[in-house]
Amino acid sequence: MSQIIEVKVPDIGDFESVPVIELYVKVGDSIKLDDAICTLESDKATMDVPSTAAGVVTEVLVSLGSKVGEGALLIKVEAGGAAAAPAPAAQAAAPAAAPTPVAAAPAAGGGVVEVKVPDIGDFAEVPVIELYVKVGDSIKVDDAIATLESDKATMDVPSTVSGVIKEVLVQLGSKVGEGTVLIKVETGASASVAAPVAQAPAPAAAPAAISAPVSASTATNAPVAVAPGLPAGSKVHASPSVRAYARELGVDLSKVAATGPKNRIVKEDLTKYVKGVMSGAISGPVASATGGVVGGGVLDLLPWPKVNFEKFGEIEVKPLSRIKKISGQNLSRNWVMIPAVTYHEDADITDLEAFRVQLNKENEKSGNKLTMLAFLIKACVKAMQRYPEFNSSLDGDNLVMKKYFNIGFAADTPNGLVVPVIKNAEKKGVFEIAKESGELAKQARDGKLKPADMSGACFTISSLGGIGGTYFAPIVNAPEVAILGVNKSALKPVWDGKQFVPRLTLPLSLTADHRVIDGALATRFNVYVAELLADMRRMIV
Repeated sequence: MSQIIEVKVPDIGDFESVPVIELYVKVGDSIKLDDAICTLESDKATMDVPSTAAGVVTEVLVSLGSKVGEGALLIKVEAGGAAAAPAPAAQAAAPAAAPTPVAAAPAAGGGVVEVKVPDIGDFAEVPVIELYVKVGDSIKVDDAIATLESDKATMDVPSTVSGVIKEVLVQLGSKVGEGTVLIKVETGASASVAAPVAQAPAPAAAPAAISAPVSASTATNAPVAVAPGLPAGSKVHASPSVRAYARELGVDLSKVAATGPKNRIVKEDLTKYVKGVMSGAISGPVASATGGVVGGGVLDLLPWPKVNFEKFGEIEVKPLSRIKKISGQNLSRNWVMIPAVTYHEDADITDLEAFRVQLNKENEKSGNKLTMLAFLIKACVKAMQRYPEFNSSLDGDNLVMKKYFNIGFAADTPNGLVVPVIKNAEKKGVFEIAKESGELAKQARDGKLKPADMSGACFTISSLGGIGGTYFAPIVNAPEVAILGVNKSALKPVWDGKQFVPRLTLPLSLTADHRVIDGALATRFNVYVAELLADMRRMIV
Protein backbone atom coordinates (compact mmCIF):
# COMPACT_ATOMS: atom_id res chain seq x y z
CA MET A 1 0.00 0.00 0.00
CA SER A 2 1.64 3.23 -1.12
CA GLN A 3 1.45 6.49 0.79
CA ILE A 4 2.18 10.08 -0.26
CA ILE A 5 4.42 11.82 2.30
CA GLU A 6 5.14 15.54 2.33
CA VAL A 7 8.71 16.57 3.14
CA LYS A 8 9.01 20.06 4.60
CA VAL A 9 11.74 22.51 5.63
CA PRO A 10 12.85 21.87 9.24
CA ASP A 11 13.61 24.51 11.86
CA ILE A 12 16.03 27.05 10.33
CA GLY A 13 16.36 29.33 13.34
CA ASP A 14 15.47 33.03 13.20
CA PHE A 15 15.30 33.22 9.41
CA GLU A 16 11.81 33.72 7.94
CA SER A 17 12.87 32.72 4.44
CA VAL A 18 16.13 31.66 2.83
CA PRO A 19 16.88 30.88 -0.82
CA VAL A 20 17.29 27.44 -2.37
CA ILE A 21 20.76 27.53 -3.95
CA GLU A 22 21.03 23.87 -4.99
CA LEU A 23 18.33 21.33 -5.89
CA TYR A 24 19.26 17.65 -6.03
CA VAL A 25 16.01 15.88 -6.91
CA LYS A 26 13.43 15.77 -9.69
CA VAL A 27 10.13 14.04 -10.27
CA GLY A 28 10.64 10.28 -10.68
CA ASP A 29 13.84 10.07 -8.63
CA SER A 30 14.15 7.40 -5.98
CA ILE A 31 15.14 8.91 -2.66
CA LYS A 32 16.30 7.39 0.62
CA LEU A 33 16.00 8.58 4.18
CA ASP A 34 18.46 11.41 4.87
CA ASP A 35 19.32 11.91 1.19
CA ALA A 36 19.86 15.61 0.47
CA ILE A 37 16.91 17.32 -1.21
CA CYS A 38 18.34 20.80 -1.57
CA THR A 39 20.78 23.29 -0.08
CA LEU A 40 19.56 26.46 1.65
CA GLU A 41 21.67 29.53 2.31
CA SER A 42 21.27 32.10 5.08
CA ASP A 43 23.49 35.13 5.64
CA LYS A 44 25.62 32.99 7.94
CA ALA A 45 25.89 29.50 6.48
CA THR A 46 24.51 26.89 4.13
CA MET A 47 22.64 23.73 5.10
CA ASP A 48 21.47 20.62 3.27
CA VAL A 49 17.86 19.60 3.90
CA PRO A 50 17.66 15.79 4.29
CA SER A 51 14.66 13.73 3.26
CA THR A 52 12.50 12.41 6.09
CA ALA A 53 10.94 9.77 3.83
CA ALA A 54 12.09 7.08 1.42
CA GLY A 55 10.40 6.36 -1.89
CA VAL A 56 9.84 7.96 -5.28
CA VAL A 57 9.59 11.73 -5.75
CA THR A 58 6.14 12.49 -7.20
CA GLU A 59 6.25 16.27 -6.99
CA VAL A 60 8.89 18.99 -6.50
CA LEU A 61 7.37 22.20 -5.15
CA VAL A 62 10.44 24.46 -5.15
CA SER A 63 12.97 25.59 -7.71
CA LEU A 64 16.39 27.24 -7.65
CA GLY A 65 16.05 30.68 -6.10
CA SER A 66 12.80 29.90 -4.27
CA LYS A 67 12.58 31.51 -0.83
CA VAL A 68 11.49 29.01 1.83
CA GLY A 69 10.94 29.03 5.58
CA GLU A 70 10.24 26.51 8.31
CA GLY A 71 7.35 24.26 7.29
CA ALA A 72 7.55 25.07 3.57
CA LEU A 73 6.69 22.05 1.44
CA LEU A 74 9.68 20.88 -0.62
CA ILE A 75 8.69 17.57 -2.22
CA LYS A 76 6.07 14.84 -2.12
CA VAL A 77 7.27 11.25 -1.90
CA GLU A 78 5.36 8.07 -2.65
CA ALA A 79 6.50 5.63 0.02
CA GLY A 80 5.89 1.88 -0.30
CA GLY A 81 4.84 0.09 -3.44
CA ALA A 82 6.15 0.78 -6.92
CA ALA A 83 5.51 4.44 -7.45
CA ALA A 84 4.63 5.53 -10.94
CA ALA A 85 6.52 8.74 -11.57
CA PRO A 86 4.45 9.98 -14.52
CA ALA A 87 1.44 10.62 -12.29
CA PRO A 88 2.36 14.21 -11.47
CA ALA A 89 2.91 15.03 -15.13
CA ALA A 90 -0.70 16.00 -15.49
CA GLN A 91 -0.26 18.45 -12.66
CA ALA A 92 2.84 19.88 -14.26
CA ALA A 93 0.95 20.46 -17.46
CA ALA A 94 -1.76 22.45 -15.75
CA PRO A 95 -0.11 25.87 -16.07
CA ALA A 96 0.20 25.37 -19.83
CA ALA A 97 -3.58 25.52 -20.15
CA ALA A 98 -3.42 29.30 -19.72
CA PRO A 99 -0.18 30.53 -21.26
CA THR A 100 -1.47 33.95 -22.21
CA PRO A 101 -1.19 36.90 -19.82
CA VAL A 102 -4.88 37.66 -20.26
CA ALA A 103 -7.28 37.23 -17.35
CA ALA A 104 -10.09 34.75 -17.97
CA ALA A 105 -13.44 36.44 -18.42
CA PRO A 106 -15.59 36.17 -15.30
CA ALA A 107 -18.99 34.63 -15.34
CA ALA A 108 -21.99 36.93 -15.75
CA GLY A 109 -22.49 38.95 -12.61
CA GLY A 110 -18.80 39.07 -11.82
CA GLY A 111 -16.28 36.65 -10.33
CA VAL A 112 -12.70 36.23 -9.16
CA VAL A 113 -10.14 36.66 -11.95
CA GLU A 114 -6.43 35.83 -11.85
CA VAL A 115 -3.99 38.37 -13.24
CA LYS A 116 -0.77 36.77 -14.42
CA VAL A 117 2.68 37.81 -15.57
CA PRO A 118 2.73 38.42 -19.34
CA ASP A 119 5.46 37.44 -21.77
CA ILE A 120 8.79 38.73 -20.39
CA GLY A 121 11.00 37.60 -23.23
CA ASP A 122 13.81 35.11 -22.75
CA PHE A 123 13.89 35.41 -18.96
CA ALA A 124 12.70 32.36 -17.04
CA GLU A 125 12.44 34.19 -13.71
CA VAL A 126 12.86 37.83 -12.68
CA PRO A 127 12.44 39.45 -9.26
CA VAL A 128 9.59 41.66 -8.10
CA ILE A 129 11.32 44.90 -7.03
CA GLU A 130 8.24 47.05 -6.40
CA LEU A 131 4.71 46.09 -5.37
CA TYR A 132 1.97 48.70 -5.67
CA VAL A 133 -1.14 46.87 -4.45
CA LYS A 134 -2.54 45.16 -1.38
CA VAL A 135 -5.62 43.17 -0.48
CA GLY A 136 -8.73 45.39 -0.48
CA ASP A 137 -7.42 47.91 -3.02
CA SER A 138 -9.61 48.91 -5.94
CA ILE A 139 -7.81 48.51 -9.24
CA LYS A 140 -8.56 49.54 -12.81
CA VAL A 141 -7.46 48.18 -16.14
CA ASP A 142 -3.83 49.16 -16.87
CA ASP A 143 -3.10 50.16 -13.25
CA ALA A 144 0.42 49.01 -12.31
CA ILE A 145 0.51 45.90 -10.09
CA ALA A 146 4.25 45.41 -9.73
CA THR A 147 7.62 46.25 -11.26
CA LEU A 148 9.84 43.42 -12.47
CA GLU A 149 13.55 43.75 -13.16
CA SER A 150 15.82 41.75 -15.41
CA ASP A 151 19.54 42.31 -15.76
CA LYS A 152 18.77 44.71 -18.62
CA ALA A 153 15.60 46.61 -17.84
CA THR A 154 12.58 47.09 -15.63
CA MET A 155 8.94 46.73 -16.59
CA ASP A 156 5.62 47.48 -14.93
CA VAL A 157 2.97 44.76 -15.07
CA PRO A 158 -0.46 46.30 -15.68
CA SER A 159 -3.76 44.92 -14.48
CA THR A 160 -5.95 43.36 -17.17
CA VAL A 161 -9.16 43.75 -15.11
CA SER A 162 -10.98 46.20 -12.88
CA GLY A 163 -12.30 45.34 -9.45
CA VAL A 164 -11.26 44.77 -5.84
CA ILE A 165 -8.10 42.82 -4.98
CA LYS A 166 -8.95 39.70 -2.99
CA GLU A 167 -5.48 38.11 -2.84
CA VAL A 168 -1.86 39.11 -3.54
CA LEU A 169 0.24 36.06 -4.31
CA VAL A 170 3.70 37.65 -4.58
CA GLN A 171 5.86 39.83 -2.41
CA LEU A 172 8.96 41.98 -2.79
CA GLY A 173 11.83 39.75 -3.89
CA SER A 174 9.61 36.98 -5.28
CA LYS A 175 10.93 35.42 -8.50
CA VAL A 176 8.24 35.21 -11.17
CA GLY A 177 7.98 34.08 -14.78
CA GLU A 178 5.45 34.15 -17.58
CA GLY A 179 2.11 32.86 -16.34
CA THR A 180 2.81 33.38 -12.62
CA VAL A 181 -0.36 34.52 -10.84
CA LEU A 182 0.23 37.95 -9.27
CA ILE A 183 -3.18 38.86 -7.85
CA LYS A 184 -6.78 37.70 -7.75
CA VAL A 185 -9.40 40.36 -8.43
CA GLU A 186 -13.12 40.24 -7.71
CA THR A 187 -14.93 41.87 -10.60
CA GLY A 188 -18.50 43.19 -10.42
CA ALA A 189 -21.27 42.76 -12.96
CA SER A 190 -20.23 46.01 -14.63
CA ALA A 191 -16.51 45.46 -14.35
CA SER A 192 -14.83 45.70 -17.69
CA VAL A 193 -12.36 42.99 -18.52
CA ALA A 194 -9.80 44.07 -21.05
CA ALA A 195 -9.55 42.20 -24.25
CA PRO A 196 -6.28 40.40 -24.70
CA VAL A 197 -3.81 43.17 -24.16
CA ALA A 198 -0.70 43.60 -26.16
CA GLN A 199 2.13 41.77 -24.59
CA ALA A 200 4.06 43.89 -22.15
CA PRO A 201 7.33 44.98 -23.68
CA ALA A 202 10.11 42.49 -23.21
CA PRO A 203 13.07 43.85 -21.30
CA ALA A 204 14.88 46.16 -23.65
CA ALA A 205 18.45 45.42 -24.60
CA ALA A 206 19.78 48.57 -23.02
CA PRO A 207 22.21 47.55 -20.31
CA ALA A 208 23.65 50.45 -18.38
CA ALA A 209 27.17 50.15 -16.99
CA ILE A 210 27.05 50.65 -13.26
CA SER A 211 30.33 52.53 -13.29
CA ALA A 212 29.17 55.23 -15.69
CA PRO A 213 26.39 57.84 -15.74
CA VAL A 214 23.25 56.69 -17.55
CA SER A 215 21.98 58.94 -20.28
CA ALA A 216 18.30 59.65 -20.76
CA SER A 217 18.47 58.26 -24.28
CA THR A 218 19.68 54.79 -23.31
CA ALA A 219 18.21 54.14 -19.87
CA THR A 220 14.85 52.48 -19.28
CA ASN A 221 12.40 55.09 -18.11
CA ALA A 222 10.84 52.95 -15.36
CA PRO A 223 8.85 54.59 -12.57
CA VAL A 224 9.63 53.67 -9.01
CA ALA A 225 7.16 53.76 -6.11
CA VAL A 226 7.86 56.94 -4.18
CA ALA A 227 8.31 57.04 -0.43
CA PRO A 228 7.87 60.33 1.46
CA GLY A 229 10.42 62.80 0.15
CA LEU A 230 8.77 63.95 -3.07
CA PRO A 231 5.30 65.45 -3.61
CA ALA A 232 2.50 62.91 -3.90
CA GLY A 233 2.13 61.60 -7.43
CA SER A 234 5.76 62.30 -8.33
CA LYS A 235 7.84 59.56 -9.89
CA VAL A 236 11.54 58.85 -9.73
CA HIS A 237 13.30 57.69 -12.87
CA ALA A 238 16.46 55.61 -12.92
CA SER A 239 18.02 52.84 -14.95
CA PRO A 240 17.95 49.21 -13.69
CA SER A 241 21.64 49.33 -12.80
CA VAL A 242 21.18 52.51 -10.75
CA ARG A 243 18.10 51.08 -9.02
CA ALA A 244 20.04 47.91 -8.17
CA TYR A 245 22.91 50.01 -6.82
CA ALA A 246 20.47 52.05 -4.71
CA ARG A 247 19.05 48.85 -3.18
CA GLU A 248 22.59 47.64 -2.44
CA LEU A 249 23.27 50.91 -0.60
CA GLY A 250 19.86 50.93 1.07
CA VAL A 251 19.02 54.32 -0.45
CA ASP A 252 15.47 55.62 -0.93
CA LEU A 253 15.56 57.03 -4.46
CA SER A 254 12.79 59.54 -3.72
CA LYS A 255 15.03 61.18 -1.10
CA VAL A 256 17.85 61.44 -3.64
CA ALA A 257 15.47 63.05 -6.14
CA ALA A 258 14.28 65.50 -3.49
CA THR A 259 17.83 66.87 -3.09
CA GLY A 260 18.13 68.08 -6.67
CA PRO A 261 16.19 69.18 -9.76
CA LYS A 262 17.12 66.18 -11.94
CA ASN A 263 14.37 64.08 -13.49
CA ARG A 264 16.64 61.05 -13.80
CA ILE A 265 18.98 59.74 -11.10
CA VAL A 266 22.41 58.49 -12.13
CA LYS A 267 25.09 56.76 -10.10
CA GLU A 268 26.89 60.01 -9.31
CA ASP A 269 23.71 61.32 -7.66
CA LEU A 270 23.65 58.29 -5.36
CA THR A 271 27.32 58.71 -4.51
CA LYS A 272 26.87 62.39 -3.72
CA TYR A 273 23.78 61.71 -1.59
CA VAL A 274 25.36 58.97 0.52
CA LYS A 275 28.52 61.00 1.05
CA GLY A 276 26.35 63.91 2.16
CA VAL A 277 24.47 61.76 4.67
CA MET A 278 27.67 60.21 6.02
CA SER A 279 29.29 63.63 6.44
CA GLY A 280 26.18 65.21 7.94
CA ALA A 281 25.76 67.70 5.07
CA ILE A 282 22.43 66.05 4.23
CA SER A 283 20.04 65.08 7.00
CA GLY A 284 18.15 61.81 6.93
CA PRO A 285 18.87 58.10 6.91
CA VAL A 286 20.59 56.33 4.05
CA ALA A 287 18.41 53.25 4.54
CA SER A 288 15.01 53.24 6.14
CA ALA A 289 14.55 49.50 6.59
CA THR A 290 17.85 48.54 8.15
CA GLY A 291 18.86 51.80 9.75
CA GLY A 292 22.09 51.79 7.79
CA VAL A 293 23.90 51.06 4.58
CA VAL A 294 23.44 47.47 3.52
CA GLY A 295 26.27 45.18 2.45
CA GLY A 296 29.53 46.72 1.34
CA GLY A 297 27.91 49.48 -0.70
CA VAL A 298 29.62 52.49 0.87
CA LEU A 299 32.98 50.90 0.19
CA ASP A 300 32.07 50.90 -3.50
CA LEU A 301 31.50 54.66 -3.66
CA LEU A 302 35.12 55.08 -4.67
CA PRO A 303 36.02 52.79 -7.58
CA TRP A 304 38.02 49.73 -6.57
CA PRO A 305 41.52 49.76 -8.11
CA LYS A 306 41.77 47.65 -11.26
CA VAL A 307 45.25 46.14 -11.57
CA ASN A 308 46.64 43.66 -14.07
CA PHE A 309 48.59 41.61 -11.53
CA GLU A 310 50.01 39.34 -14.24
CA LYS A 311 52.26 42.20 -15.32
CA PHE A 312 54.27 41.71 -12.12
CA GLY A 313 54.52 37.94 -11.99
CA GLU A 314 52.71 34.62 -11.85
CA ILE A 315 49.28 34.60 -10.20
CA GLU A 316 46.51 32.16 -9.31
CA VAL A 317 42.85 33.18 -9.00
CA LYS A 318 40.74 31.43 -6.37
CA PRO A 319 37.06 32.19 -5.75
CA LEU A 320 36.01 33.29 -2.27
CA SER A 321 34.16 30.64 -0.30
CA ARG A 322 30.41 31.12 0.07
CA ILE A 323 30.80 31.79 3.80
CA LYS A 324 33.40 34.50 3.18
CA LYS A 325 31.21 36.18 0.55
CA ILE A 326 28.24 36.32 2.89
CA SER A 327 30.15 37.28 6.03
CA GLY A 328 32.10 39.88 4.06
CA GLN A 329 28.91 41.81 3.31
CA ASN A 330 27.83 41.70 6.95
CA LEU A 331 31.26 42.75 8.20
CA SER A 332 31.33 45.68 5.75
CA ARG A 333 27.92 46.86 6.96
CA ASN A 334 28.86 46.53 10.63
CA TRP A 335 32.24 48.25 10.16
CA VAL A 336 30.65 51.21 8.37
CA MET A 337 27.51 51.65 10.47
CA ILE A 338 28.54 50.89 14.07
CA PRO A 339 30.61 53.56 15.90
CA ALA A 340 32.69 50.99 17.73
CA VAL A 341 35.51 51.43 20.24
CA THR A 342 37.82 48.65 21.49
CA TYR A 343 38.96 48.45 25.14
CA HIS A 344 41.80 46.25 26.37
CA GLU A 345 42.36 44.50 29.70
CA ASP A 346 44.62 41.75 31.06
CA ALA A 347 43.10 38.98 33.19
CA ASP A 348 45.25 37.04 35.65
CA ILE A 349 44.23 33.41 35.04
CA THR A 350 47.09 31.74 36.93
CA ASP A 351 44.83 30.13 39.55
CA LEU A 352 42.00 29.41 37.10
CA GLU A 353 44.31 27.59 34.69
CA ALA A 354 45.71 25.47 37.54
CA PHE A 355 42.13 24.67 38.61
CA ARG A 356 41.16 23.77 35.03
CA VAL A 357 44.12 21.42 34.64
CA GLN A 358 43.32 19.78 38.00
CA LEU A 359 39.67 19.18 37.05
CA ASN A 360 40.66 17.70 33.71
CA LYS A 361 42.96 15.23 35.44
CA GLU A 362 40.22 14.25 37.87
CA ASN A 363 37.77 13.69 35.01
CA GLU A 364 40.21 12.06 32.62
CA LYS A 365 38.46 8.69 32.68
CA SER A 366 35.00 10.14 32.09
CA GLY A 367 36.17 12.02 29.00
CA ASN A 368 34.80 15.34 30.28
CA LYS A 369 37.28 18.06 29.40
CA LEU A 370 37.09 21.70 30.42
CA THR A 371 38.21 24.49 28.12
CA MET A 372 39.05 28.09 28.95
CA LEU A 373 36.23 29.10 26.59
CA ALA A 374 33.68 27.53 28.96
CA PHE A 375 34.93 29.71 31.83
CA LEU A 376 34.94 32.77 29.55
CA ILE A 377 31.31 32.18 28.59
CA LYS A 378 30.24 31.86 32.23
CA ALA A 379 32.18 35.01 33.16
CA CYS A 380 30.62 37.00 30.31
CA VAL A 381 27.11 35.88 31.29
CA LYS A 382 27.75 37.00 34.88
CA ALA A 383 29.04 40.36 33.63
CA MET A 384 26.04 40.78 31.32
CA GLN A 385 23.74 40.17 34.28
CA ARG A 386 25.49 42.96 36.17
CA TYR A 387 25.61 45.30 33.16
CA PRO A 388 22.42 44.50 31.16
CA GLU A 389 23.17 47.02 28.39
CA PHE A 390 25.54 44.39 27.02
CA ASN A 391 22.55 42.06 26.55
CA SER A 392 20.57 44.46 24.39
CA SER A 393 20.02 45.46 20.76
CA LEU A 394 19.17 48.78 19.12
CA ASP A 395 15.80 48.97 17.40
CA GLY A 396 15.44 52.49 16.05
CA ASP A 397 15.18 54.78 19.08
CA ASN A 398 14.51 51.85 21.44
CA LEU A 399 16.80 49.49 23.28
CA VAL A 400 15.62 45.87 23.35
CA MET A 401 16.69 44.38 26.71
CA LYS A 402 16.97 40.57 26.57
CA LYS A 403 16.28 38.28 29.50
CA TYR A 404 17.99 35.26 27.98
CA PHE A 405 21.74 34.74 27.57
CA ASN A 406 22.84 33.14 24.28
CA ILE A 407 26.58 33.36 23.69
CA GLY A 408 28.14 32.96 20.24
CA PHE A 409 31.74 31.90 19.73
CA ALA A 410 33.79 32.19 16.56
CA ALA A 411 34.83 28.81 15.14
CA ASP A 412 37.56 28.45 12.52
CA THR A 413 36.66 26.20 9.57
CA PRO A 414 38.35 25.41 6.24
CA ASN A 415 35.84 27.71 4.52
CA GLY A 416 36.06 30.61 6.97
CA LEU A 417 34.78 31.70 10.37
CA VAL A 418 31.31 30.77 11.55
CA VAL A 419 29.64 31.60 14.88
CA PRO A 420 27.79 28.75 16.65
CA VAL A 421 25.64 29.80 19.63
CA ILE A 422 25.38 28.32 23.15
CA LYS A 423 21.71 28.81 24.04
CA ASN A 424 20.64 29.71 27.59
CA ALA A 425 24.23 29.69 28.86
CA GLU A 426 23.14 31.08 32.24
CA LYS A 427 21.44 27.72 32.97
CA LYS A 428 24.43 25.54 32.10
CA GLY A 429 27.56 24.54 33.99
CA VAL A 430 31.07 24.79 32.62
CA PHE A 431 31.30 21.06 31.82
CA GLU A 432 28.04 21.20 29.84
CA ILE A 433 29.17 24.35 28.01
CA ALA A 434 32.57 22.80 27.20
CA LYS A 435 30.92 19.68 25.78
CA GLU A 436 28.35 21.60 23.74
CA SER A 437 30.89 24.08 22.35
CA GLY A 438 33.16 21.19 21.34
CA GLU A 439 30.34 19.45 19.50
CA LEU A 440 29.29 22.65 17.74
CA ALA A 441 32.87 23.40 16.71
CA LYS A 442 33.21 19.91 15.20
CA GLN A 443 29.95 20.34 13.28
CA ALA A 444 31.24 23.69 12.01
CA ARG A 445 34.46 22.12 10.73
CA ASP A 446 32.47 19.35 9.05
CA GLY A 447 30.09 21.85 7.44
CA LYS A 448 27.06 20.40 9.26
CA LEU A 449 25.94 23.40 11.30
CA LYS A 450 22.29 24.35 10.83
CA PRO A 451 21.10 27.96 10.73
CA ALA A 452 19.35 27.39 14.07
CA ASP A 453 22.77 26.60 15.59
CA MET A 454 24.04 30.05 14.59
CA SER A 455 21.07 32.28 15.41
CA GLY A 456 19.88 34.18 18.45
CA ALA A 457 23.23 35.26 19.91
CA CYS A 458 23.23 38.11 22.45
CA PHE A 459 27.02 38.46 22.70
CA THR A 460 30.00 36.91 20.89
CA ILE A 461 33.43 35.70 22.00
CA SER A 462 36.15 35.51 19.37
CA SER A 463 39.09 33.54 20.78
CA LEU A 464 42.45 33.37 19.01
CA GLY A 465 44.08 31.77 22.04
CA GLY A 466 44.95 28.60 20.17
CA ILE A 467 46.82 30.59 17.53
CA GLY A 468 48.55 33.48 19.30
CA GLY A 469 48.58 37.25 19.09
CA THR A 470 48.39 39.88 21.80
CA TYR A 471 45.42 42.19 21.20
CA PHE A 472 43.04 42.88 18.32
CA ALA A 473 39.84 44.82 17.55
CA PRO A 474 36.99 42.43 16.69
CA ILE A 475 34.03 43.78 14.70
CA VAL A 476 30.67 43.92 16.49
CA ASN A 477 28.18 41.48 14.98
CA ALA A 478 24.91 43.44 14.58
CA PRO A 479 22.34 43.39 16.11
CA GLU A 480 24.57 42.63 19.09
CA VAL A 481 26.21 45.62 20.77
CA ALA A 482 29.51 44.10 21.89
CA ILE A 483 32.05 41.36 21.18
CA LEU A 484 34.96 40.08 23.28
CA GLY A 485 38.25 39.19 21.60
CA VAL A 486 40.66 36.87 23.41
CA ASN A 487 44.28 36.13 22.55
CA LYS A 488 46.86 33.61 23.76
CA SER A 489 47.71 33.73 27.46
CA ALA A 490 51.31 34.49 28.38
CA LEU A 491 53.48 34.58 31.51
CA LYS A 492 54.26 38.14 32.57
CA PRO A 493 56.15 39.57 35.53
CA VAL A 494 53.70 41.21 37.95
CA TRP A 495 54.75 43.32 40.97
CA ASP A 496 53.19 41.93 44.17
CA GLY A 497 54.40 44.79 46.38
CA LYS A 498 57.72 43.20 47.21
CA GLN A 499 58.93 41.56 44.06
CA PHE A 500 58.05 40.63 40.50
CA VAL A 501 56.32 37.24 40.24
CA PRO A 502 55.36 35.31 37.08
CA ARG A 503 51.61 35.37 36.43
CA LEU A 504 49.67 33.85 33.55
CA THR A 505 47.74 36.69 31.90
CA LEU A 506 44.99 36.52 29.31
CA PRO A 507 44.59 39.52 26.91
CA LEU A 508 40.97 40.70 26.57
CA SER A 509 39.83 43.05 23.77
CA LEU A 510 36.23 44.28 24.13
CA THR A 511 34.67 46.10 21.17
CA ALA A 512 31.38 47.89 21.95
CA ASP A 513 28.82 49.97 20.07
CA HIS A 514 29.37 53.47 21.50
CA ARG A 515 25.75 54.42 20.83
CA VAL A 516 24.74 52.03 23.62
CA ILE A 517 27.89 51.49 25.68
CA ASP A 518 30.20 54.36 26.62
CA GLY A 519 33.84 54.05 27.61
CA ALA A 520 33.25 53.93 31.36
CA LEU A 521 30.68 51.13 31.10
CA ALA A 522 32.83 49.12 28.69
CA THR A 523 35.85 49.41 30.98
CA ARG A 524 33.81 48.33 34.02
CA PHE A 525 32.58 45.29 32.09
CA ASN A 526 36.10 44.36 31.00
CA VAL A 527 37.51 44.79 34.51
CA TYR A 528 34.70 42.71 36.02
CA VAL A 529 35.27 39.85 33.54
CA ALA A 530 38.98 39.94 34.44
CA GLU A 531 38.12 39.84 38.18
CA LEU A 532 35.87 36.81 37.66
CA LEU A 533 38.56 34.96 35.73
CA ALA A 534 41.14 35.80 38.40
CA ASP A 535 38.91 34.41 41.18
CA MET A 536 35.96 32.27 40.06
CA ARG A 537 34.62 32.30 43.62
CA ARG A 538 33.14 35.68 42.66
CA MET A 539 30.77 33.78 40.35
CA ILE A 540 28.67 32.67 43.33
CA VAL A 541 28.25 36.11 44.93
